[in-house]
Amino acid sequence: MRKTDSPSDVRNILLIVATLIAAVTFQAGVNPPGGVWQDNINGHIAGRAIYASQPSAFYVFLISNTLALSASILVIISLTYRFPFHLEVIVATISMMVTYGSAIFAVTPKESVKFRYVSAAAAVPFVIRCLIQMFHKFRKERVNGRNIVGVSLEETSSSSIAINPMGK
Repeated sequence: MRKTDSPSDVRNILLIVATLIAAVTFQAGVNPPGGVWQDNINGHIAGRAIYASQPSAFYVFLISNTLALSASILVIISLTYRFPFHLEVIVATISMMVTYGSAIFAVTPKESVKFRYVSAAAAVPFVIRCLIQMFHKFRKERVNGRNIVGVSLEETSSSSIAINPMGK
């Protein structure tokens, strides 16, 4: 007989994984691979990402990193819903996203990336979650709309539809 993990254990493991992903992606955005230029020599600007000198690769890194951070934050917020201090978790994660955005804007040369794509990447996990929730709500209302005043529709074995009062 195989032992399964309890929902509480699964939630805890997912929280740990999501928190690790958030920490790693935040750090990678704040301190990009290759570091930042230390001086203004040879046309470089101090404080700008060295990796940005390869615009396509840096762009892929920035979009992917932002998407991963945003998705991990969504998981953290979702898994801590109705926990004590949930509001504080939301405030902290929103503050972390603002800090992340500020940091990547500071180290990224303005000409190397279109920031609307970075903003869109940050919004994607939240938009997808909202669309899924709306779909489930719409589907539930649609199913409940067919069960009018205690009368449900049932499909019989001959593939015709019969009205079954009170769902019996």
